[in-house]
Amino acid sequence: MRTYQDINEKIRKGEAVILTAEEAIELVASKGLKAAAKEVDVVTTATFGPMCSSGAFLNFGHSKPKIKMQKCWLNDVEAYGGLAAVDVYLGATQIPDNDPANSTYPGKFEYGGGHVIQDLIEGKDVLLKATSYGTDCYPRKDIETWVNIDEINEAILTNPRNGYQNYNVATNSSTKSIYTYLGKLKKNFGNATYCSAGQLSPLLKDPHYKTIGIGTRIWLGGTQGYVYWNGTQHAPITERNELGIPKGGAGTIAVVGDLKKMSSEFIRGTSMTGYGVTLSVGIGVPIPILNEDIFRNAVATDADITAPIIDYATSYPNRDPGVLGEVSYAELKSGTITINGKDVPTASLSSYSKAVRIANLLKDDIKKGDFLLSEPAQLLPEHDANKFKPLNIRGEKR
Repeated sequence: MRTYQDINEKIRKGEAVILTAEEAIELVASKGLKAAAKEVDVVTTATFGPMCSSGAFLNFGHSKPKIKMQKCWLNDVEAYGGLAAVDVYLGATQIPDNDPANSTYPGKFEYGGGHVIQDLIEGKDVLLKATSYGTDCYPRKDIETWVNIDEINEAILTNPRNGYQNYNVATNSSTKSIYTYLGKLKKNFGNATYCSAGQLSPLLKDPHYKTIGIGTRIWLGGTQGYVYWNGTQHAPITERNELGIPKGGAGTIAVVGDLKKMSSEFIRGTSMTGYGVTLSVGIGVPIPILNEDIFRNAVATDADITAPIIDYATSYPNRDPGVLGEVSYAELKSGTITINGKDVPTASLSSYSKAVRIANLLKDDIKKGDFLLSEPAQLLPEHDANKFKPLNIRGEKR
């Protein structure tokens, strides 16, 4: 039906029809799939939620005399310094060694790498400390100074795993509350939590990766970014429903963008009581409607998408594949699901309202001609990817 060139030409002329995934679903309900597919050029998708595999490469420039940063801290949060002299990678989940919140369980984990990234975006001064063993060309052995994002040469958000394609619904069968990356889970199936935008989530709207791959231009944290590879733990070889949608975690994307152009409305440090810290990331992905099959996938509804219920007290920590059941995102978003005959309240760690806002912002950028679609240099792997492997403990070298 269309090519990327066709769609971009229509965008330049102001003639392209761009709808959010929500709007496209409504159009199909009123006009039918075939008629709607002929009308729509782009469907925008989005998600906003905690994405632990996130971080930023930073380059500070050289002091006088110069230093080769072996160990580095930003607001007492350690950044990895095993790169060139003044390049570091700051991970979103890193916490200070001396954080008093870590001394009692459940810890509050009030500050970490994700919060440093947010502070930088907001233009705040951040305390930089670094040490070195000293060399002839980099003689300085320690440094302490204040820096902000305008003084740093580069600040590049580089996230190796974001935008998970579907995920677990977490619950807790034990007799005490537990604290996880999916939030506090109350005892005796007291609640269930999940983290996905469902019918708006990018990889759920392109389940076979027909439009998303290396070089896909995306909306990232308030600016334009790119998919640079499949994300870590990309595991597309998994059970899927009759629509081809994975029934659990499957594909992921690795994304990159200019931190200096981002907004802390969409990149936020996040504390997980009793677990740690992370970074909440806003991502929007345009789906070009190249043919009817792509459109059919893009208009899958919350009722079409299911997720597995996993017990995070027993099955998850012990790598037990046991599933307590499957529920649709329509059921999850209703506020209550049934587990073992019990009505259980649900809550989402992903903000659907924020995802709607991002999908609309991306739609507006495309309509204005500020955001053209990029054809991937290589699509995400679907059939030739390795199945996700566990870490098996062994005592001998092979």
